[in-house]
Amino acid sequence: MLKLKPLRSQKVWGYEDWIASTHPDGCQKEFRELTGNYPLLVKIIQADDTLSVQVHPDDQTARLLEGPEAVGKTECWYVLDSKPGAQLVCGLKKDYTEEEILEAAQDGSLKSMLNTVSVTKGDFIFIPSGTVHAIGGGLRLLEVQQNCNITYRLYDWGRDRELHVKKAAQSVKHEGLRKIEKLPETFDCTYFTLNKKQINGHFSYECSPDKGHSPFELLFVSEGQFRSENQLLKAEEIYALKSGEKTELEGTGEVIIISAKL
Repeated sequence: MLKLKPLRSQKVWGYEDWIASTHPDGCQKEFRELTGNYPLLVKIIQADDTLSVQVHPDDQTARLLEGPEAVGKTECWYVLDSKPGAQLVCGLKKDYTEEEILEAAQDGSLKSMLNTVSVTKGDFIFIPSGTVHAIGGGLRLLEVQQNCNITYRLYDWGRDRELHVKKAAQSVKHEGLRKIEKLPETFDCTYFTLNKKQINGHFSYECSPDKGHSPFELLFVSEGQFRSENQLLKAEEIYALKSGEKTELEGTGEVIIISAKL
């Protein structure tokens, strides 16, 4: 297994660690040498304050707005830790037209349109491209997403940063509100699969991705720690495995196997 070293980026709201990335905006050289251009980008987000209200385009809109090589950004969040009362924005309260969104973003009334929900440790939130969203302060999240760094800000709580209101409004899709739930044993979408494993003792794993998936998988330790031969795997560390590679873990905790679809 290849242990990946995080790349930290400080933000006005906290920081984010890119823990598995071949993206040119933050590339782990050893990971790219192993996998080439890996289809996913995995982060840990520490939100001490609320992030901007934003939206990411889907693949088609990304190509339209950013060029033929651009890809969209569907993502998901797994709450690693939360302070009491922590909240996030996940979608809009109802369907609004592009003109209504533009007007609300410009006059400050967008806040009244946001669907705000409370979350706690262990919650799982799926954010398909086109979903208006914002991470609230007091949250620490694992984020798994397409290998894309396109973010369009609709609103930024009075902070003096660039907004991308027109592109954001063009990117919004209305697909209904999604229920917040605990991370299931298996989650599957168009771009990735997550498999959660609760371990108490011995765990044997062989990297054997399904057809249509990348030949490389990621093993993220979400809780606890494990011994693998002479290696100690600690919470929030991530490891890359290639097809056919086996690992034997001893310990107590939880791991998440992340598999990218091609």
